Amino acid sequence: MIKFVCLLKKAAFSGMLSLCSIGIALAAENMSERPVPREHPRLLGSIERLRELARERPEAYSRMADVARNKPADDHQKMISMALVSAIEGDNELGRKAVELAMKYVNSPIRVGHETFGHDLARCAIVYDLCFPCWTEEERQKFHEYMNKTVDANINSETHVFHNAWYGYKHWGYGLAGYATYYENPRAPEILAVTEEDYRKRAAPALELAGNGGGWAEGYYINYWSYEWLFFCEVARLCEGADYYSLAPNFYKYRAIASMFEAYPGIGDHNTRRPIPMGDGGGRIYGGDRDKALSARRILVNLYREDPAHQVVNTFNETTPVSGSGINAYKDFLWRDTTVVKGDLKKYKLSHFSPGAGYVYARSSWDEDATYFFFKCGDRFTAHQHLDNGHFLIYKYQELAGDGGHYDGFGTNHDVNYHLRTIAHSTILVKDPDETWPAIRAWKGPIGNDGGQRHDWPHHNGAAIDPEEWQKNRNLYDIADITAFEDRGSYLYVAGDCSRSYRPNKVEYFTRQIVFIRPNTFVIFDRVKSTDPGFQKTWLLQAMKTPTGEAPYFKITNGRGRLIVQTLLPRKARINFCSGDKLYSYDRKSYPPERDTGLAPECRIEISPQKNSAADYFLNVLTATESAMNIVPQAKVRESGSEIQVKVGEIKINFIKQRDGGVIEYPGQRATLAREIVPD
Repeated sequence: MIKFVCLLKKAAFSGMLSLCSIGIALAAENMSERPVPREHPRLLGSIERLRELARERPEAYSRMADVARNKPADDHQKMISMALVSAIEGDNELGRKAVELAMKYVNSPIRVGHETFGHDLARCAIVYDLCFPCWTEEERQKFHEYMNKTVDANINSETHVFHNAWYGYKHWGYGLAGYATYYENPRAPEILAVTEEDYRKRAAPALELAGNGGGWAEGYYINYWSYEWLFFCEVARLCEGADYYSLAPNFYKYRAIASMFEAYPGIGDHNTRRPIPMGDGGGRIYGGDRDKALSARRILVNLYREDPAHQVVNTFNETTPVSGSGINAYKDFLWRDTTVVKGDLKKYKLSHFSPGAGYVYARSSWDEDATYFFFKCGDRFTAHQHLDNGHFLIYKYQELAGDGGHYDGFGTNHDVNYHLRTIAHSTILVKDPDETWPAIRAWKGPIGNDGGQRHDWPHHNGAAIDPEEWQKNRNLYDIADITAFEDRGSYLYVAGDCSRSYRPNKVEYFTRQIVFIRPNTFVIFDRVKSTDPGFQKTWLLQAMKTPTGEAPYFKITNGRGRLIVQTLLPRKARINFCSGDKLYSYDRKSYPPERDTGLAPECRIEISPQKNSAADYFLNVLTATESAMNIVPQAKVRESGSEIQVKVGEIKINFIKQRDGGVIEYPGQRATLAREIVPD
């Protein structure tokens, strides 16, 4: 367990912690309570450990040294590389150059608020520790002053523990600076202690709640902060044996596994894997977030190296053994440990469930040409989430059913009225012509009525500050549930209840059931009932390319991949392909993006009944295949009083009209679809 010093008892107020309430003298008295090594370097282990790593990992070290001395790079990569090489080789001239870069930040104005001041502190702390002899005493004192002023100026910054900035923008920098200056800056123990207490009381419970199973409800932004925070966790472990992982085991023990499942099949640009889009971000083009995701998995694999599942993740990591960007060579040097045993990836499970976020991930195999599936049905926690419960992704060779819109900025007209809204996702709209939405993300302009999910939270970002507030207002934030999940190998079944994601005066229920018949067929059955029979319901599919062929049997072709869609219910449905000028338009208004963020769905497919009624059923069969494939088994539907039967080839599925569940039949086999979570 982490050791928490007694001075913390004086630091709590309003769910946050005040650094100013703890005296410098008291902090200094408690310095001896931590077994932090007195000598430098210490953040990443002793100089002997670092030199041993250089001998064990010569190729990565050579690339890092080239970055340190020759290659142009951002300050972050440059300073860390220079500091490591200076310490390992005893090159004080290189160390002085690193110090001079650090002093740029020390002598700059203090950054406050939603700024990456934690990154500034972290990179300077690494230089401070690894190049300690190269600093003058005056420079060290200036760094201490800069560190203390940054902390004091940001007591009320980035306090939301469900948000990435708590971990990445702020506290990892505090932690590294605290350990680096532990015996020289009298306030360093105070800063470390308050950071730990806030983590123990607020952040670790948030990881357990919104990150149970390794997924993270904030979505894609986990790729931006998990590496930095894990970097700090490792520094704490190396400096004093502090165990930050044990306080949130249901997050950390599954994070690397979930991260592996959060990558599309296939190796792409810069020999990297693309993380799937979830909420804001998206990673449609290569960026440093991919290298961060790889390094974060490596840190956890090294930590849990005796666990067979993490040995499988190690095998997955080793399919992309080098960071995509050459300037990130230091990450390979620090975290790629080739002594970890490799597991059998081919025999590993093909799906994973993260209950905290409400995520289900599945594949047809671990081959690079596998069919991939993702489904979301979870609760509300923080700002970067979208109004997208019931949404799914399908990938085969290329993205086929994707995530609509562009993250052209936080709170732009396009972001607020399209990108984060239900209409940009593959789920259900129910249109009440009189429905209105409050301000979202502080947008001051008009809010469109897309017919989608609600945004009725006290904060304009829809964010809860911590688990205590979330539990207090659970009736607002608990909006969706995965109600069933089972993987039988030949098929995966998942059911979700999205009813509470919509205003109760509009939607009585919306449940979605999906059967993924491996290797490539998806049967999607939805039950939707509105409070007013006149409200139009629309089934959405975000197609990466505009379909060809005649509805209700049409094809979405993207590169080598193709998705063939068969619409069985509603019968004689109205089907619209919204592309071109219509793509970002609804309700006679248009919300185009201000910038292009990479390949995005080019068509929004809308499927509605010919006649509105209170209760409707939607049944679609989607088959992912190669672009050369034109014909797949024809799906047929038969409706009785209490059941809806769909037949695809030799497989029959009977869904029950009034509740989730049913029966699936193969030749010679019959199984009941689960109505509960079956452990994977």
